[in-house]
Amino acid sequence: MKHCVLIIDGASGWPLPERGSKTCLELAQTPNLDAMAQESTLGLIRTIPPGLEPSSSCACISVLGYDPTVRYPARAAIEARGMGINIDAGDAVFRCNLTAVRDGKMWSFNSGQISTEEAHQLVAALEEELGSDTVHFYPGVSYRHICKIKGREDTLLATCTPPHDIPNKSIKDFLPKGPGSDLLRDLMKRSEAVLQNHPVNVDRRSRGEIPATMIWLFWGSGQLSDIPAFKKIYGLSGAVTSAVDIIRGLARIIEMEVLDIPGVKDGMDNDFTAQAAGALVALKEYDLVVIHVEATDEAAHAGLIDDKVEVIQRVDREIVNQLRRWQPGDLQVLIMPDHSTPIKIQTHTDDPVPFMLWGAGFTPNGARRFTEAEAKNTGFFIESGYTIMSRLVRM
Repeated sequence: MKHCVLIIDGASGWPLPERGSKTCLELAQTPNLDAMAQESTLGLIRTIPPGLEPSSSCACISVLGYDPTVRYPARAAIEARGMGINIDAGDAVFRCNLTAVRDGKMWSFNSGQISTEEAHQLVAALEEELGSDTVHFYPGVSYRHICKIKGREDTLLATCTPPHDIPNKSIKDFLPKGPGSDLLRDLMKRSEAVLQNHPVNVDRRSRGEIPATMIWLFWGSGQLSDIPAFKKIYGLSGAVTSAVDIIRGLARIIEMEVLDIPGVKDGMDNDFTAQAAGALVALKEYDLVVIHVEATDEAAHAGLIDDKVEVIQRVDREIVNQLRRWQPGDLQVLIMPDHSTPIKIQTHTDDPVPFMLWGAGFTPNGARRFTEAEAKNTGFFIESGYTIMSRLVRM
């Protein structure tokens, strides 16, 4: 038996009053998900334990079958691992977003979804101007990058706020605070001069696009602790396809293969068909594959209802349709968001999310569609999200 996990990042959300009080999952036309729902076990699951931050790192650790209350590596360190960055004793690593601030407010946490090519040029300039023997900048994907600081572990004690949590809010109340924050704030302030007249931003302004005006440092972490390999726990070989370093980093930490599938991106330009096809080819070699789709979460962070609905519909047409047709009877599938990202607040919550278990051995429990309400109506609720993996692979 083969297994597939499809994570539709941030697909769950709250009812939208302006759209008939329907969620994006309810608004989307999803004939393939609906057909599978009628053949599946559906329910709600809590992927974010009480007291932990509602991040993709915490939620995806749960989905992959690890208890985040026991083993919860900090996000920046996971992303650094995904990018191949070494973290030595005494190092502090931070997520380094390219953001846009206007009139003292967070205008765009992702600089208008800046392209990876443009971002790499800006990060190179940051490294040249602000980098030193103790501070280094590493380019990632789109707006997501890493800053590594040597010999200042006190910076890990600073209180930092993710920029996607403060859309259109004054940044002065959310700058790093506490021990070590002096260096973080200094780097953020000095980045403004580096970015202001960079050719990339000059060109973006000329095209009417949002420029990157400053870096934002958060999610600080140090060295990673050891986490047992997925195969050691579940007895299965695994592979992952994702456009983002947080998921690729998690995969490398638990010794899953990271698939290199051309066209896999973090936004609406993702090649969903190629991503699914590549994952299913990998299933011939591996026991389990994880397909992670980032674009739903990005649309929700930007407050774009239509884009989020369209991504869900494309996932249905171009990914789920392929899963339904893959060697009937020889595949078990788990489909779920990792967390909820409501359009109204444009950030993550710890709300329970819908899940669907489909394939041989899973019994239908009355759902007609893959939505939050249908999942709730089944009455099936899983409190400990990390147990979902053992339900899928039937340990």
